[in-house]
Amino acid sequence: MAKRQPSNLAEPLDMPTEPVLDTSLDDLIGYAMRRAQLKVFQHLVNKLAVHDLRPAQFSAMAIIDQNPGLMQADLARALAIEPPQLVPLLNKLEARALAVRVRCKPDKRSYGIFLSKTGEQLLKDLKQVAAESDIESTSALDDAERETLLHLLRKVYRES
Repeated sequence: MAKRQPSNLAEPLDMPTEPVLDTSLDDLIGYAMRRAQLKVFQHLVNKLAVHDLRPAQFSAMAIIDQNPGLMQADLARALAIEPPQLVPLLNKLEARALAVRVRCKPDKRSYGIFLSKTGEQLLKDLKQVAAESDIESTSALDDAERETLLHLLRKVYRES
């Protein structure tokens, strides 16, 4: 039985009603993390689609907000993407007047990136949307479990 496709990108996909067929890998942490990540990520994708944004654009805005004047290469590194992939992302943010690239005086080839006032306001709203999406997509967890999960995930990705 196939899942129903949403008629609107903001409408969540129905969860399958048939039994789960891929439990043979459930004991692998990476597999469980990926399955959970897909569920949480798709929920956020649907919520951000209402604002005509993708998660990478939202992440970029949050990083820029925290680091005004950040260089493009540094933003690409923070997003874990190649610098050429960053250009269309920034073009979209600039086209919507959410961010601006400002040429640096010492090095005329470099650009610092800043959020516009519109971008700052939208980011404030989007952070609330993301927080609500996080809670909704992890509703099977209580607050203590959510905190424990966050603690453990941070421990995994921050250790080298």
